[in-house]
Amino acid sequence: MRPHYAYEKPDNLVAMWEESAAGHLGNPLFGTKGADGTYSWVTYGAVTRRVDDVRGGLARLGVRADDAVGIIAPNRPEWAIVAFAIYGLKARLVPMYDTDVLNTWTYIARDSGIKVLFVATPAIQAQIERVRDNIPSLRHIVVMEALGDESLAALEERGQATPIPSTRPAPDDVAVLIYTSGTTSEPKGVLLTHGNLTSNAIAAVTLFPTVTERTRAFSVLPWAHIYGQTAELHTVVQSGASVGIAASRETIIDDIVVVQPTVLVAVPRLLNRIYEGVWARVRASSGFRQRLFASALRAARVRRDTGKGRLKHRLLDRLVLAKVRARFGGRLEWILSGSATLAPEVSQFFFDIGVPVYDCYGMTETSPGVTVNSPAAHKLGTVGRPLTSCRVEIDCSRVDDGSDEGEIIVYGPNVMLGYHNKPEATAAAITEDGGLRTGDRGRIDEDGFLHITGRFKNQYKLENGKYVFPEAIEEALELTPYVACAMVAGDGRPYNVGLIVLDLEKLQARARRLGLGISWRAFLTESSSLGREVRAAIGRDLMERLRRKFDPYEIPRRYHFVKEPFSVANGLLTQSFKVKRQAVMKKYRSDIERLYREERPLTMPTET
Repeated sequence: MRPHYAYEKPDNLVAMWEESAAGHLGNPLFGTKGADGTYSWVTYGAVTRRVDDVRGGLARLGVRADDAVGIIAPNRPEWAIVAFAIYGLKARLVPMYDTDVLNTWTYIARDSGIKVLFVATPAIQAQIERVRDNIPSLRHIVVMEALGDESLAALEERGQATPIPSTRPAPDDVAVLIYTSGTTSEPKGVLLTHGNLTSNAIAAVTLFPTVTERTRAFSVLPWAHIYGQTAELHTVVQSGASVGIAASRETIIDDIVVVQPTVLVAVPRLLNRIYEGVWARVRASSGFRQRLFASALRAARVRRDTGKGRLKHRLLDRLVLAKVRARFGGRLEWILSGSATLAPEVSQFFFDIGVPVYDCYGMTETSPGVTVNSPAAHKLGTVGRPLTSCRVEIDCSRVDDGSDEGEIIVYGPNVMLGYHNKPEATAAAITEDGGLRTGDRGRIDEDGFLHITGRFKNQYKLENGKYVFPEAIEEALELTPYVACAMVAGDGRPYNVGLIVLDLEKLQARARRLGLGISWRAFLTESSSLGREVRAAIGRDLMERLRRKFDPYEIPRRYHFVKEPFSVANGLLTQSFKVKRQAVMKKYRSDIERLYREERPLTMPTET
């Protein structure tokens, strides 16, 4: 049974949008990059007019309350304009990633019963037309980057001619039907209400009171994912703030300098790459500069932990750390990191350079926020305390090791209604008293901070009966400068093995430091003795790194080096950059089997 919650106002996305926009009509809202590399900005007032016009156009197409309206597009002003127009008709938004494959779009459109579909380009439209007969509910396709009757511009013209006022939904009305990424199974449609989403946005601005109309965010995460949608888009709108949109993943480093954000919503994979990039530049510099950088970090830590060394910290900050911050635009105040727990050494590094990173925890089914570290309450290595509107309990019945760990159960106005068309899955996820079973393993410490220790559906037992939670091992492997991505396997086996995607340039430098002087042709030629020698040396190097953090039974004893990167495009990563374990296992099953069948495991560094 779903509990009744007394939602704070505004308790729906229409009221949130209209009230904020009315108070900030002249303020910039969305920034987009032009051909000359500069950013141009549109105001709340300009966006308001377009929201009204699109709402009127959708009404003329016959969109009514509870109808499903889809969107396949990257982040852009039109994405938000369409979304808020849909909400104003009490219809439900069905967001999809523009990087997904046609089969996924078809499944979601058919399962959700999409009536109108917005697409970014004619190319996406052409793909949908190929399968249109398989989507019986689809009546209209509207193209953003086009002219003519099926264009967004034409829809807005028709809406302007026949305006219709917005309707404010109830907090329990469905706002978004969003499909999970599916790391181990097919996507499930999550029914999120207006109250779910506004409760998260209100909690965000409460915990981060420095988020105001002067705040500027930098958008690198897709709004089609609930983390980017709520933590970034809705929080920006709620505060009257602005957001500059990265032109592409390839241009993030250049774009962030131009946008000069004050806050950044990110995931560990992105922050790990920034961390590795900074250290790579430091290691490539002179010995004097390396020592100066290390001194600056130490001075920052001493100043923060003890309050001493103010003058030294100020001097080294100006000489060294300010130059690092300039690479983020020079105004970045803090970063919110979600999707997975950031490694403590990476989090510590960002604090040291003067850009605190606050880990948070959540999932699509919780809109997504559950817990968060904040300026007022932060503990390294945790994902923070529960949001003021949430309650977290630990169910220890699934754990038989006598610890205080168990499954994380979430209660609050952020918990979904259920899964669309999947009553059995809903019943399995929602407890009788309205809590959400997350499937994540964790514990709450004496100060009320949540520690994530694994995911039950990803845990497995080795042959010796010991449990392994692979995510933490994979994250540690990915902090190795020359490792681009990693996955650990070993269910029912005598030891773990690892699949490693290498950063070729960084590995070349590492190989030289190991005194191997290899060429890539030799490394990739598995039959060559030099290639075997190098792979064994890299394997031992990885094991030595892991030995500092993990028990011997957890450390992979053999590695297969993968040539093709894991990516969203090839279906091996989710849109939030998590490894799709089943997809990777299927693709590399024969290579994993070979590791156990043909090769002797490496000796642990501590063994003789």
